[in-house]
Order: sequence, then C-alpha cells, then structure tokens
Amino acid sequence: MKSIAFTTLGCKVNMYDTEAMAELFAEKGYRIVDFDEPADIYIINTCTVTNFGDKKSRQMIRRARRKNPDAIVAAAGCYAQTAPDKVAAIEGINIVIGTKDRSKIVEIIENYDGRGVLNAVTDIRGEKEFEPLRISRLANRTRAFIKIQEGCNRYCTYCIIPYARGPVRSRRPEDVISEVKTLAENGFKEVVLTGIHVASYGTDLGNVTLCDIIEQVHEIEGIERIRFSSVEPTIITDDFIERIGRLPKVCDHYHLSLQSGCDRTLKAMNRRYTAEEYRRACEKLRKAFPHVAITTDIIVGFPAESNQDYRESYEFAREIKLSKIHVFPYSPKEGTPAAVMKGQIPPEIKNRRSEEMIELSNRLNRDFMSQFIGTEKEVLFERAEKGYYEGHTSNYIKVLVASDEDLTNRLIRVKLKEIITEETMMGELIWT
Repeated sequence: MKSIAFTTLGCKVNMYDTEAMAELFAEKGYRIVDFDEPADIYIINTCTVTNFGDKKSRQMIRRARRKNPDAIVAAAGCYAQTAPDKVAAIEGINIVIGTKDRSKIVEIIENYDGRGVLNAVTDIRGEKEFEPLRISRLANRTRAFIKIQEGCNRYCTYCIIPYARGPVRSRRPEDVISEVKTLAENGFKEVVLTGIHVASYGTDLGNVTLCDIIEQVHEIEGIERIRFSSVEPTIITDDFIERIGRLPKVCDHYHLSLQSGCDRTLKAMNRRYTAEEYRRACEKLRKAFPHVAITTDIIVGFPAESNQDYRESYEFAREIKLSKIHVFPYSPKEGTPAAVMKGQIPPEIKNRRSEEMIELSNRLNRDFMSQFIGTEKEVLFERAEKGYYEGHTSNYIKVLVASDEDLTNRLIRVKLKEIITEETMMGELIWT
C-alpha cells in the first residue's frame, strides 16, 4: 500500500481542498501519513496571499524531498497556479497542479512517468463551473468546513487571489446539502460555510443567495451550529438581518472585512464600501444580536498610507470596538496593482503600526470577553489539552474547563469565570 502525506498552507478553503484530495486517495487505497513521516508521495497545497506564503511553500517542497529522495513531490494551490514556472524550477518538485483539476489528482499522480517535471497547470480565468470536491469525514475535528464557493471578481488592488482562483463559481445547493447531511450523519454538530468570496455565493447561479443556502443548511437534523467565513459590510442589509435573525443555529460571530478605517485608503485598495457603511453594518448587527462578536482584518502600511490615514484607521477600529483584529503589514505582491504604486511604506514604519494595532486588538478582545464574566454560555468542546477541554461559545470566545469526563464534540452550558490569556476564558461546567 502506497503512503501519501499532505501539508496545507493558507486559508480554510485550502484546508478543505486538502481534505477532499486526501479522501480521493484514501478511497483508492492509499495510506495517509503525517507530513513529517517518510512517504511515497507528498502533496503541498500552497499559498500565495503574501510573499511569506510563497517562501513557506518552497520550504515545504524542499522538506518533502529531504524526507524521501525517491518520493513523488507535487505542488497544488494558489502559488502553483500563479507562478507555475517558478514552482517547476524548485529543486525536488515533480508535479505542479495549481487550483484546477484537483478532482483528477489521483489520476495525474498515477500517470506520472517519473521523468522531469510535469506542469499540469491550466488557465482558470474563463472557468464557469464549480469543481466537484467533497468531504465526508475529518480526522480529529468537530467543526466541518464546507466549501460552497470558489473564485473572486472583486480585484482589490493588493490581492492576487482572483488571479489564483479565477472568477466566482458557486456550488449547487443540492450538492452543499448532500455533503452537510453526510457530515451530520458522521457526528458533526457545527459547519462553517466557506469560500474565497462567500458573499458572492449564488451570483452566477441566478436563483440562490448566501441567505438561501444558510436557511437550507439550518433545516438539516443534527447540525446545531452554522458559521460562515468573512463577508463585506455591504451584505449586512435589513433583509439579511431579518432572515438570519430567524435562524437560531447561526452563530453570533461575524468576520466583517474592513482592511482600513480610512476612506482614502479604502478607495486606493478598491474596496467597495466606506468606513461609514462599515459602521452602520456593525450597528445593525449589534442591535439584532446583543452578544455578537465582530472580528476583522486590517492592513497597515498600504502604499501612500500617511500617518494621518493610519491614525484615522486606528481610531475607527478603536471607536467601533471590534472584538478582535487580524493585523497584516502590507506586503507587495507581484502581479497586483498595489505592488507598483508610488509611496511604498518602509518596513520599520509598517512594523511599528502593526505592533500598535495588535496591542489595540488585544485590549479590545479583553474588553469584549470581560462583559461575559459570570454569565452562562453554551460551549461546543473540540479537544483536550493538558488536562483541560477547549471549545468555543457561539460568539467564538475560546473557553477552557477541567473535566474527568470526555467532553469532545459535546455542546454543554458553561459559566464563564475569568480571562486567563489574551483570547481565552476559564469556565465551569453547569450540568443539568
């Protein structure tokens, strides 16, 4: 029996793609092993959102070759798609696949003749159909990510992803529902509907929206929690709020994409909303869901971001009291308009702004958690570590409790006692 090892870099969509590819090999009788073990085949699912992602992808390819000089080493994913020639030139690589034809990956690997480098990357710019991949089980996890959408048509000036993933393609509702039902039958209680630009779900199908598919998933027996990945503030309309408000399984945590609290910078980024629109979206969510967590991403040091622009962004994040901020110093990405913009910010300024924004995020996160000290929340427990069970509330507060009983994949009421780290609370089980 041949062995195969996978490693995944980057986002939750990549994680889903890796799981789906692993299932294809398992169904053909391959033995899945850890990436640090010797294997006959290694697949690196690459990332290219940042230059660090490119570097890490190259490192993992070389690491695989060192593990077994005779193995087949393949690169899939975004870096492989956008820079196939560069990836093909990396010492130790055998096959370059990209972000298309992953459903055929077993066939591609098995047909490789061992001579030279096979570049199987094809153009995705005209793709119109969602590639059929699916998962039915996830090792050692209680939360299942379900890929419902692929590609992006937004073309933010800093982002390479539309070039790596192609245009928007939505998964047909019946396929989504079929996969979620299978996962529910296999014991999963929580699902996360994910995609490259999940808010665009259904725009290419013409008769379905993100709200529609959430409503359909809500009806599936056994699923107790529903989350979805990052959305933009423009999706938070009165109709969206009203419909989601009727669905108790939908978690009160929204990763609402911001990137900057300065309108001048938002325009330069080609973000299609203003800071004021973002503020109104937050107000709507908080009015409808009093305990809602609103998290976001912010880029600091975007080209030509002045000190005044940065202060405006910082103060905006502070004033609207986001629950947590994922901070990214701007990294020029070859092939994007922002990479050749005038006014590139020196690294030392980007680092200083990043450190300050991270400090703000830590304060805001503690402030958010502190309002729940002494309250009771349901926690879905995911894993045990060092004598404690770890899980999350519906609004995504990480909670630890001590228990001699196995709590994995159980939804249990917990009293939140105290904050023990920047993002974790200690809880006490409430047995009923």
